[in-house]
Amino acid sequence: MVAILCIETSGEACSIAVFNRDKLIAKAERFEKNIHASAITLLIQEALLQAGLALNQLQAVSVSKGPGSYTGLRVGVSTAKGLCYALKIPLIAIPTLHAMAWGYKTENRINPDALVCPMIDARRMEVYTEVMNRELQTLMETKAEVLTEESFKAFHHKTIHFAGSGAFKMQQFAGLFTNITINQTFLPSAIHMGTLTWHAFEAGHFENIAYFEPFYLKDFVGTQPKRNT
Repeated sequence: MVAILCIETSGEACSIAVFNRDKLIAKAERFEKNIHASAITLLIQEALLQAGLALNQLQAVSVSKGPGSYTGLRVGVSTAKGLCYALKIPLIAIPTLHAMAWGYKTENRINPDALVCPMIDARRMEVYTEVMNRELQTLMETKAEVLTEESFKAFHHKTIHFAGSGAFKMQQFAGLFTNITINQTFLPSAIHMGTLTWHAFEAGHFENIAYFEPFYLKDFVGTQPKRNT
């Protein structure tokens, strides 16, 4: 057995999965806002218990690297780095949008010439997004996109699947596309990370535990506290 723990905390989900190579053997997840810090350790324990494994039986930890929620990514990456350091095992980082695209195409019928466009809500009309073909080759690089009629203009004539928490924002532009699918209920999950993680493990694509940071895409902007007058 090659046991790998996968962690996904880039959005509302706090999601943990355990794989034997690329086969899912256990999962534990909660879909709630602002619960990552309090839930992640318990969910890891739950998933390992389901898998019948102890922490010291893990061969690697894989984490969703972003883009996504600043706080969620920090919790997930910090936890993954701590486990890898303590257990002396490699750290693997998987781009969040690639894992979403992989999960979406495996759970839905996608024509060979169709495109997948995962979208993470980034407030107002902005989303974190990327356009990929069915083989996960990038056709539009990861970016923070403020959606307008000009967005994805090069793909208006294609069959394209928009999926994720920000996909609902494409509804007002649906008439511009020849063939469009919008799925706003599809969310990032650790269960979608197994195959990409296994490929990275086999290829030896590991991160430097000391220096690895999440892919935030944008700088964190905090809200200003209100002053009493």
